[in-house]
Amino acid sequence: MPLFDVVVCGLGAMGSATLYHLAARGKRVLGIEHYAPGHERGSSHGASRIIRLAYFEHPSYVPLLRHAYRLWRELEQTSGQNLLHITGILEIGSQKSAVVRGTLASARLHGLEHEVLAPSELMRRFPAFEIPADYLGVFQPEGGWLAVESPIQAWISQAMRAGAQVRTGDTVYAIEQLPGAVRIRSNAGTIEAGAAVICVGPWTRALLPRLAAPLRVTRQVMAWFEAEPSWPALPVFLLESGHGVHYGIPPERTNSAGIKVAKHHHRDETIDPDNYDRTISHADQTVIRAALADHLPAANGRLLAAKTCLYTMTPDGDFVIDRLPGSPHIVVASPCSGHGFKFAPVVGEILAELVTHGQTRHDITRFRLGRFDEPT
Repeated sequence: MPLFDVVVCGLGAMGSATLYHLAARGKRVLGIEHYAPGHERGSSHGASRIIRLAYFEHPSYVPLLRHAYRLWRELEQTSGQNLLHITGILEIGSQKSAVVRGTLASARLHGLEHEVLAPSELMRRFPAFEIPADYLGVFQPEGGWLAVESPIQAWISQAMRAGAQVRTGDTVYAIEQLPGAVRIRSNAGTIEAGAAVICVGPWTRALLPRLAAPLRVTRQVMAWFEAEPSWPALPVFLLESGHGVHYGIPPERTNSAGIKVAKHHHRDETIDPDNYDRTISHADQTVIRAALADHLPAANGRLLAAKTCLYTMTPDGDFVIDRLPGSPHIVVASPCSGHGFKFAPVVGEILAELVTHGQTRHDITRFRLGRFDEPT
């Protein structure tokens, strides 16, 4: 009999949430992480992430988000930490922009509370913004931001209290499907388990080279800028302009020294996650500052800090959550494409259900691997 029911490979946001949900179900579970939990080499760091309910990417994400909100609140209760901060979110763009059109479509389809702001009203209420006459704002009162590193530590701590084991500083380099089990090879040795969950983010293709999904790892930059002394209070925001999609989390929301701003997809650089430039160049700053100069000049101050992070992109921007074809005891998740963190608690629940029961109560049709085999 294998020593573990399940081995979770990777303990970022998705892996740590999965570890917790499996341990809470009484499973004998081991989590393996190459770095230390909360490290800055992947996708789950940088102090804060945005959460929003009327999802511009596609309305089918909204039911998962509703459940994620509930699970975030449950984690707050069990951990005794404030993790989900509801501040409202302002989403800005032209009437034809993906952000505005998609947000309104999701809000109307699911009956979500929202307010549409004409340019004059938007700039009256939020005078820091400078926007063209053909732009709109959509304000969602249920939007806000999430702490990043704290939830990972909370899930791991609670999982260990429930009996989970955790091994850090170890690299999984091969996984093999056996009759009724899996064999996992790592630097620390070989383990056999009933099943495996793969949540290694940017290292997914290296670990699973036969994966059908053509995943691409890209380099991102998050920056914190000094705002003007007269900086007005703002909600969390998304802004789609001629410079792309930028997001921001104002300093008064997070008690940070500056406003956090980043461009979604940044410079779209495909990189090797084990060998890329983590320094911040003048070109990196220019990509972010361009939108600030045109639309939020009060935030275009001195650079206080900056960090890189990674996106693991699918061609369609949707997640991957599925069993590995031909390997019924291996479940793989790559729920990122640059918008995954907010879903971590519900993805953890989904993965725990898949590996335990073979199915999940949640609709994950959109995230199946088979879509990459379909003719276009």
